[in-house]
Amino acid sequence: MDPTRAFLKDVKRIIIKVGTAVVTRTDGRLALGRIGALCEQIKELNSRGFEVILVTSGAVGVGRQRLRYRKLINSSFADLQKPQVELDGKACAAVGQSGLMALYDALFSQLDVASSQLLVTDNDFRDSDFRRQLTETVNSLLALKVIPVFNENDAISTRKAPYEDSSGIFWDNDSLAALLALELKADLLVLLSDVEGLYSGPPGERDSRIIHTYVKEKHQGEITFGDKSRVGRGGMTAKVKAAVYAASAGTPVVITSGFATDNIIKVLQGQRVGTLFHRDAHLWVLSKEVGAHEMAVSARECSRRLQSLSSDERKKILLAIADALEANEKLIKIENEADVVAAQQAAYDKSLISRLTLKPGKISSLSNSIRILANMEEPIGQVLERTELADGLILEKTSCPLGVLLIVFESRPDALVQIASLAVRSGNGLLLKGGKEAMRSNAILHKVITGAIPSSVGEKLIGLVTSRDEISDLLKLDDVIDLVIPRGSNKLVTLIKESTKIPVLGHADGICHVYIDKSANMDMAKLIVADAKLDYPAACNAMETLLVHEHLLKTEELNDLIVALRAEGVVLYGGPRASTELKIPAAHSLHHEYNSLACTIEIVDDVFAAIDHIHRHGSAHTDCIVADDQEVAQIFLNQVDSAAVFHNASTRFCDGARFGLGAEVGISTSRIHARGPVGVEGLLTTRWILRGSGQLVDGDKGVVYTHKNLPL
Repeated sequence: MDPTRAFLKDVKRIIIKVGTAVVTRTDGRLALGRIGALCEQIKELNSRGFEVILVTSGAVGVGRQRLRYRKLINSSFADLQKPQVELDGKACAAVGQSGLMALYDALFSQLDVASSQLLVTDNDFRDSDFRRQLTETVNSLLALKVIPVFNENDAISTRKAPYEDSSGIFWDNDSLAALLALELKADLLVLLSDVEGLYSGPPGERDSRIIHTYVKEKHQGEITFGDKSRVGRGGMTAKVKAAVYAASAGTPVVITSGFATDNIIKVLQGQRVGTLFHRDAHLWVLSKEVGAHEMAVSARECSRRLQSLSSDERKKILLAIADALEANEKLIKIENEADVVAAQQAAYDKSLISRLTLKPGKISSLSNSIRILANMEEPIGQVLERTELADGLILEKTSCPLGVLLIVFESRPDALVQIASLAVRSGNGLLLKGGKEAMRSNAILHKVITGAIPSSVGEKLIGLVTSRDEISDLLKLDDVIDLVIPRGSNKLVTLIKESTKIPVLGHADGICHVYIDKSANMDMAKLIVADAKLDYPAACNAMETLLVHEHLLKTEELNDLIVALRAEGVVLYGGPRASTELKIPAAHSLHHEYNSLACTIEIVDDVFAAIDHIHRHGSAHTDCIVADDQEVAQIFLNQVDSAAVFHNASTRFCDGARFGLGAEVGISTSRIHARGPVGVEGLLTTRWILRGSGQLVDGDKGVVYTHKNLPL
């Protein structure tokens, strides 16, 4: 749970306020689906022991829609030609209230929940006896697990203009909900809106971003409100006013979307849904804490300064980073060992601890990779194509940085070093969001690397997100982040791909196959299989499935290979044929990444069956054939649709450094932009440079196009 939501564990009594924009559709009719989802959430909370009070708007809207319909069917054609007079709001409220409450009663009855109606007016609260009796009645209802449903009785309100007059003890259902929260001593007030929460500006504007925790001193002067909702009275302005009032008096408030089917449940689970108002919020938000949005903007500005440097100057920055890592190796190891000990004490998975550990020689290896990267050909500003469009009109296609990258990674602190060095080489700004298990390692590596970046560029070129911004928040920054690269578990990568509009580069699974053909040199096959599985079992390019030609099934060579794997501690699971033939436990799935000393074995008819198996159960990462028959090998290389396909070589070679890329930000299994190990090239895009001497299109009258390819 987010630390700012820790108070939720003590919540018992909740007031939920739902606005007209949520309970009605754009045509004025009731939004049955949203109201049904609301009632189902209230039912769940009620059954879990929460005391739930509902404050609902919508009666005026429902009544207006009904009265317009009645007026329409009772009007003559001549009546319809006359100017239409707006219906009386109090009449609309009187008609709509019964219909709205009937719906709530019907829905709650279907869920085996009892509900009650309480209509109040502004003047009622001036009477202390009324307030005392109200509290007693509500307490009695809640003790009986009945849901009190409140609404302002607009039909008999004494205000002349109940939609505009903001005088009095309360002036709309938002302020009524805030008043009830204090009167009834609620532990939490949830205001449901037609947007996700409070934004820094009108939600539809490009630069607006959601505010997860409202701090009056910080946000009061920054927020620009847009138009109020299409129905109702005050829109977000009224909600914020009510939320500030209740929060300052001691009742925490969350403004969130009523369009989602489970947001109330998520709020109580401690998820950062919507905007929180709390009287202690100013103590939680550190004045010096920089949000991810600001970090991304700073990274872009620094990247532009980096691009303006000469190639030699950028090279010197990389060499300085390599030297700084080696100079601080002892300090880096101390922080990494602290992370490893903490992970062991927390009983993390062994494969995660393996990825977390910076093994002896790792810092030296990383530094050498950075130096190789520094000495590679300059990637920025390369002319890729040069075309003469017309006489004196020359078009060039050139390489340039993507912009700002967001890398979300788990456990692997060495990934931070590789990604940061590639960002510098490719001229990109960078945001890094590491896992909490590598917090100390990431912090020291980030400090060492940014310390080597000259002030002419700025250390904000590479930002390490350590604030409370969660991954879901970062993924909404499509206005300032150009590419997301996830490095971690299948769950993490899948979540990111499903949760953002920003392009994602990466792979969800690393289910790599080795296929041993009947023509294979079995001594070579044993070595390749052992290396692919044992060299680094937790790596995404480790072998997870071994496919064996059926002709090898009863051979001594296959038996020796199986014995050798078991001797190294590899647990073997079988596909449908292998589990029967080899008497081994059946694999629970043929699409499984173990990331440990385990693998699946399956028997196949031939190379075509092997290819079909890979396409059905693989992840298009890296697959290998061991074969002496060159024709069979070529069939495999041509037909396996994976990012990397090998012949007689371990799958572990699929790596940016081993491919000579200097380093890699990850391995991509997508088919757009970059595929396989992604180095500098994968972090570049292109732009067009056109040089002319005053040429005009002018309807193409005077232009003679040549479209001639020119030498680079």
